[in-house]
This record gives sequence, structure tokens and C-alpha cells, in this order.
Amino acid sequence: MENLRGATAPNSRIRVTAKIKTFVLDTNVLLHDPQSIFKFEENNLAIPVEVLEELDSIKSEQSTERGRNARRVHRILQELLPDTRSMHEGVELPNGGTLSVIINPYLAEPGRHSPAMDRLRAIIPDLSKQDNRIIASALFVQEQYPPPTILVTKDVNVQLKARAVGLESEDYMNDKVPQEDEEASYREIPLSIYELQRFCSEGEFEIDSRAARPLYLNEYVLLRSDEGKTMPARYFGEGFVRRLKIPEYVKAPGGIPIRARNLEQQFLMDALLDDSIHMLTCFGKAGTGKTLLSTACALHQTHDENSRYDGVSISRPVISLGKDIGFLPGTLDEKMRPWLQPYYDALEVLIPSKPPRDPQFASKKVSKKKHRKRDDFMASMMSPQPGAGSHGNHTVGLIKPYERLLKTGLVEIEALCFIRGRSIARRFFILDEAQQLTPHEVKTVITRISEGSKIILIGDPAQIDNPYVDSRSNGLVYCHNRMKGQAIAAHVKLTKGERSKLAELAADLL
Repeated sequence: MENLRGATAPNSRIRVTAKIKTFVLDTNVLLHDPQSIFKFEENNLAIPVEVLEELDSIKSEQSTERGRNARRVHRILQELLPDTRSMHEGVELPNGGTLSVIINPYLAEPGRHSPAMDRLRAIIPDLSKQDNRIIASALFVQEQYPPPTILVTKDVNVQLKARAVGLESEDYMNDKVPQEDEEASYREIPLSIYELQRFCSEGEFEIDSRAARPLYLNEYVLLRSDEGKTMPARYFGEGFVRRLKIPEYVKAPGGIPIRARNLEQQFLMDALLDDSIHMLTCFGKAGTGKTLLSTACALHQTHDENSRYDGVSISRPVISLGKDIGFLPGTLDEKMRPWLQPYYDALEVLIPSKPPRDPQFASKKVSKKKHRKRDDFMASMMSPQPGAGSHGNHTVGLIKPYERLLKTGLVEIEALCFIRGRSIARRFFILDEAQQLTPHEVKTVITRISEGSKIILIGDPAQIDNPYVDSRSNGLVYCHNRMKGQAIAAHVKLTKGERSKLAELAADLL
């Protein structure tokens, strides 16, 4: 039987047993997780030489996560394969598996034939494409060795083409969260009416083992009596749930009151305002209030001189973490503005230029003195900047009230491509569209958060544009799954749309 390297590798370390599989890695798996080399247990791991070619073309991307990961893979391979002999024969890995680099002789010598390669050429004749050459290398391994050969790739089209030529192929599953049934946004705990009254008076209650499955720390629940009376609560461990501590409303400096409109928003507000929670993940479809409520609670906690936060930092992926935002004219804020327009819209709602007409934003009772104080503040916010002149009938330098927050640094716009190496202290950090990031990219952001700061990751796992993550492997879901039950972490799921009846119908039906 010809060995994996042909005549050049008489002592290949590839293991041939009934229980061992051979995994052939595509380039995108290594770029997604450079440590994936060590995560295939005691199986054989094969990397086609075409993958090295693709990594070489990507390593020069200095300011991107892909470039950094390509260089990291090169360093790992350099340590594992230090000389020609190890490159040809392969090496044993610390986890008990083996690592080899594949050179397909059928591509090097077009005159050579085999049933598998003839089948490949008949189905996919263009072998000049790197994806097709990687499939060909995996077929070569499958043809030469008895153990099942599996091509591991995050490219769905490559998976389909591999299966078309008789090669088993699958996604990289190591960072996928377990498949679970659609979970509700919260669980209900049954109590008697007397127990519920006791909870309301004392502020906490021991629920014993009344939940169908164990509660995790900081999980939000709804206590319900047989008479239909309810009360929201949060699980604090050791069998106790406690009452939520949320104000009647929150407001930005000079802004309008914002109240929680439903039970799930009460959960979110409680987590946003609790200093003991340093990291919060929030799932929610469009229009559920993720952006508005998180911004309102963040600003509510920063305008006080005694606040633990110096300001609010807002960011979201520009397609994906590390993508350069281009050589566009203007400042960083101007370049990021199209991507962060939802937050400018939220700030416009929170701190409007004109008093709102909708009574939902108004306080129940506002004295004339408070009205006058607010009018004076709004006038100062709309006044021209010092040194501003005039042009025609229009005053130059007029700014919207919320823009003053940006100019003073109370609200900052962060570009994720420049966040590596940062240490973000005493900031309330909002990371929007976190479902577009990979687990490694989310880890990069969270590890920038210093003492005294708080981060909230929000997004909709059902709306993903990144081709290399899905509803089970994206950074938002992965982070929630790994941090669940930690004392400084919490999670909230929003399901009820509050933007408008039209938006709610569109989110549910379209």
C-alpha cells in the first residue's frame, strides 16, 4: 500500500486503526481557530500543501484578524514541523494525534491516474482552483488509507462539492454550542398566593427544587401563583430568588424618561443597572428595544459625578472584526457613522431636539420649574459653538443635543479593527451585532475590558451575514453558552417587539 507521502515518506506516522479517523483541514478552519490543530483528539490530521499557499497570501494582511491568524498558524506549524524529515513523515501531537502535510502526486504528475481522481476530474474538471485542489488532496488521502477520511471546512459549497465526489465532509464543530430546543425567554416558577405575598414583602424567597431543571446563576424567572398573580425575580444561587431592583424610568442627561414596556425589558434593565454584573448578553429580534434600552441605561449611569463609569463606548462589526474601514475621508466617527446609525437614531429619541408629543415619554407630573430647567438646558445644547459665525439666514455651528455627548467624549465610537492592545477602563461598552463575530473575535473584545467597566453584547442569532459562522457557532451565542452561570454574567432574551405593530409583524412573518 502506497503511503501518504509516496516515495518520499517511507516512515509516515499516520496511524491506521479501526477507531481512528483522518481529518483534512481547509484553510478557513485554521483561520477561524488557529488552535484547531490541537482539538482533534487522537485522530490523524492532514493539511494539504495548497492550504499553506492560501495562508501565505493572507499573512500580509497586517490590520486584519485573518492576517494575524494566518501568521499564528505559520508559527504553530513552524514549531511542530521544524525540519524536512518531520514535514515529510509527519509528527505526533501533544494530544495523541498526528499531523502531516499532504502533497498530492496526482496533481504534481497529471499523467498518473486513479479511480478517485478520474471521478473527480469528470465531476470537477477545473483543478486550477485552490478549493478543488484541496478536495483532490483529501480524495488522495481517502484512497491511500483505510481510516475514514473527512474534509473539515466552514465553506458550505466546498462541503457540497466534496460530497458530490464521494468524500465525507463536515463543518468545524469544536466551537459550536450544543443543539438545543428553542428555549423560552424566561421560565415560570409556581408558588402559592401566600408564598408570593411573602416574596413581595421580604424581597426574596427560597424556591427549593420547584423548577423543572436547575436554574443557573443570574437567570431571570417569573413567579406565578395559581390565581394568576405574577412577580419577576432573579436567581441568586443557593435556592434563592430575589426581587428586581429597577427604577421607574431611566434617562440620558437632558433627555426624556424611558420605561421598560414589558417583562423582558424589565429583566434587561435590571441587568444593565446592576454593578455586580460585568458582562451581559442579549438576544432579540428587530424592534425589541435592545439598542434603545441599553443606550438609555448606559447614559443614565454616566451623567452622575459619582458614577463608576466615565462614559459610554459603542461599536459594532464592520462586516467582521478586523476589516479595515477603508481610506474614506473624514474622522473615525464620520467613517463609522453609517455602521452606527442605529445608535444615532437611539440618541435622537433619548435626547430629542424638540419636546416629544408622545405622552409615553413624558413624566406623570412635571413642575413648571422642571419644564423651565429643561427648556434652558435644551437652549444651551442648541446654541452655536464658540467662534461660530453665520452664513446667510442660517447660523453656522448649530448641533443636535446628543452631539454634545460625542464632542465631550461622554459617548465614544470604537472601531473593532483598532481594539487589539487596548485596555478599556471605567466605560460602559455596548457591542452591537455581536452575532456577526467569531468566538475568537468576541474573546478579543471582552479581554480588553478592564476593572470598573461593563460590556453588553447584543444581537439577533437569526440574522447572520458572516459566511463562516452560524446560529450555533457565532460569538454571541458561544459567549452566552460558556459564561452561563458565572456570578458576574447574565443573559436576557427579548421576544416582544415594541417598535411598531408593522415592525413586529414583519419580524415574525417575513
